[in-house]
Amino acid sequence: MQWLSLLSSQRVDSKKSTTGNFRSAFEQDYDRIIFSHPFRRLQDKTQVHPLPEHDFVHTRLTHSLEVSSVGRSLGKKVGETVLQRHGSLSAYSAFDFGAIVAAASLAHDLGNPPFGHSGEDGISEFFVHHPVGEAFKSLVSEAQWADLIQFEGNAQGFRILNKSQYQGLRLTYATLGAFTKYPCPSKMAGRDKKKKSQKKYGFFQTEQALFGEMATHLELSNSGAHAWCRHPLAFLVEAADDICYNIIDLEDGCRLGLVSFDDTVELLAGILKESFDRNKLEQIPSQDEKIGVLRAMAIGRLIDECTTVFLDNETGILDNTFDQALTDHCQSAKALNAITALSIEKIYHARHVVEIESAGYEVLPGLLEEFTKAGKFKIEGHLPKKYENLYRLLPPEIKFEIGEARDSHYLMLRNVIDFVSGMTDRHAISLYRKIKGISLN
Repeated sequence: MQWLSLLSSQRVDSKKSTTGNFRSAFEQDYDRIIFSHPFRRLQDKTQVHPLPEHDFVHTRLTHSLEVSSVGRSLGKKVGETVLQRHGSLSAYSAFDFGAIVAAASLAHDLGNPPFGHSGEDGISEFFVHHPVGEAFKSLVSEAQWADLIQFEGNAQGFRILNKSQYQGLRLTYATLGAFTKYPCPSKMAGRDKKKKSQKKYGFFQTEQALFGEMATHLELSNSGAHAWCRHPLAFLVEAADDICYNIIDLEDGCRLGLVSFDDTVELLAGILKESFDRNKLEQIPSQDEKIGVLRAMAIGRLIDECTTVFLDNETGILDNTFDQALTDHCQSAKALNAITALSIEKIYHARHVVEIESAGYEVLPGLLEEFTKAGKFKIEGHLPKKYENLYRLLPPEIKFEIGEARDSHYLMLRNVIDFVSGMTDRHAISLYRKIKGISLN
């Protein structure tokens, strides 16, 4: 792969590259994402601690902003050296690399449903175990069914970024490429899960042709039928996410009392190594400030380490022989594994997390049951009174597409999933209670 193609500022449905007088095309991508409705809804979507009462606990919104900040630093640091190595890139700057990674990182969680990972599982299990969901298997293709029984937030995010009602986004190919960590479909012959890029999937059947056009334009290397290798900057987006959720989830866990202060200090010291100075730490007055300083230093250290791994493997990344997470190969990999192990034990399985996430297994399948019934009745041409009212609750653009898709149950299901997965946690709970007759408030 060649950096000149990979850094394309051409936008989807455009025939030429774009630029601005005072903002680059990639900075425009960032601004378009941050002002979009899907991004705004992240303020009330679960990160780890669902519906947090504490104002210092992270939501998907604050997490995305932090990942974007780390991603920008990674992009700029990598860009400085890449530009020195490749004289043909004189039209670009390190700021362009930083802006692409920042924009893609900002959007990385747009496709996540309410209730975090339990929301993804709840949507998938509706089609695997629920009688109403299971009944659609005979009405869709094998590849379409694979999309439905394993909901993937990354693919949902790619769909959102390219949905017609968000026409204002129309991101550059470079940002869309960097956004996609898993450039392959859900049903893929010969999937190699040892490759990080094939552990999950990055687009639904509805966006397969669009993704193919993007991959062709960026000149991504082919990696199988309808599958490609990663855009190099996707490794940096992934690293920014890995750095933030490891370090900041630990910080949240400490502030909530789920992880002891001493354990938190020792885990972060494992990343800082020789830079850790216990005497200086003791001079900081408050416990929260101490953790904040260590968090900032740890993130800075991990940015440097991941930059080194990327640059050491740049050739392998470009020729598709390196396909692993940067954080798995950095000097602090062992320390990060220790943080992950403790987080699983004490944070992700905490009682209040499990209790509220469990609602996702009830609320989302419950909403899908009612709205997919309404969509199916609409396609078949007869709506019972109850489902006529439910159909009215769907957004206009979804109702239009369902009405036009007389022969496409898969398109109807995709649109209903768009509606349900796009809700905030509170909206999903409120609507579920109303349509089930539990509450009118």
